[in-house]
Amino acid sequence: MNVILLGPPGAGKGTQAQFITQRYGIPQISTGDMLRSAVKVGSDLGLKVKDIMASGGLVSDEIINNLIENKISNPEYKNRIIFDGFPRNLEQAKILDNLLKKYNQQMSLALNLKVDNQILVKRITGRVTCSACNKTFNTFFDPPKNCELKECGQRKLITRSDDNEETIVKRLKTYDEKTFPVLDYYLKKGIMKNIDGMQEINAISDQLFTIIAAVRS
Repeated sequence: MNVILLGPPGAGKGTQAQFITQRYGIPQISTGDMLRSAVKVGSDLGLKVKDIMASGGLVSDEIINNLIENKISNPEYKNRIIFDGFPRNLEQAKILDNLLKKYNQQMSLALNLKVDNQILVKRITGRVTCSACNKTFNTFFDPPKNCELKECGQRKLITRSDDNEETIVKRLKTYDEKTFPVLDYYLKKGIMKNIDGMQEINAISDQLFTIIAAVRS
């Protein structure tokens, strides 16, 4: 089955996508992760999108759609993809439909994580990552403990360059303007479910697993 995880930046899409992957063995595709990886290695794509991402802007549909088609066209991923944060606008949603049809696939579910903006800002601006093990903490909700960092042999915590309040506010505004129509698009298709993203992580996972299991049965 193919599943879309929707929700604003900081809603927990990446975390929940990993849980779904572990439970059902469905690969996760995150355009954000793919773009950040390209920036990190300094590829041609990374050089193109680096400044756009740092400012909180959206990378062009052409670039994103090419990344997605490369995955969808791979037989290994046929009807077994978690789309993490894609599509981000109505045009991408329609193109995704066309790509799925082109490669004889279909969308099973669109799951929308709903979280208040005030919480989202704290989730993102407080996000830090251990440079050794890549474990993520949050200075507001899940502060790192020295004993946990000692296991890695170092205590350096990294904050993503785009995890600042100015950029986050801009990203949330862009989400409201561009992505809300996507929610209505999938609601009309009858495949969208809303999930309270303010719950505990495990409670959210349980709700997602229940919905997915009902569709798979």
